[in-house]
Amino acid sequence: MDYATLEPSLYTVKAVFILDNDGNRLLSKHYDPGLYPSMKEQKNFERNVFNKTHKADNEIAFVEGMTVVYKSSIDLFFYVVGSAEENELMLVSVLSCLFESLSQILRKNVERRCLLDNLEGVFLIVDEIIDGGVILEIDPQLVLQKVNYRTDENPLSEQSVAQVLQSAKEQIKWSILK
Repeated sequence: MDYATLEPSLYTVKAVFILDNDGNRLLSKHYDPGLYPSMKEQKNFERNVFNKTHKADNEIAFVEGMTVVYKSSIDLFFYVVGSAEENELMLVSVLSCLFESLSQILRKNVERRCLLDNLEGVFLIVDEIIDGGVILEIDPQLVLQKVNYRTDENPLSEQSVAQVLQSAKEQIKWSILK
């Protein structure tokens, strides 16, 4: 291939997907409609990528002429896909930003159940990092600020009974003192 004829492009990411440890799709966004136009072709590609990477200790693979960077955590596999000519460091930056952002909103508990419970936030994060294949942001703190996700606030469902009682006691105490 003649690299002198390649035009630079902002469309660096071809796909982002998250699979569980059985290779089942949990989240998938494909940005190049000409690459894998049907859902069946997308799932076949994801299955091929998973089969090639799920037992490997590497961080990068070349599958079907595509550059794939990936990371695993407990029971999840995170993938960012670019063309064969794409800069691997850019793809790794996107992957790191995705993983670190998710780690923050999932409170360092990056596993299947927590991911599915917070799927709305996961999609927001992916959309803040990549739009139509164009990388928008690679700083996890800025991504979290843009989606207005507060990592320091625990909803009542995630607090222990003791924490809820302590919070109630403090609110009552402050209301009496006023």
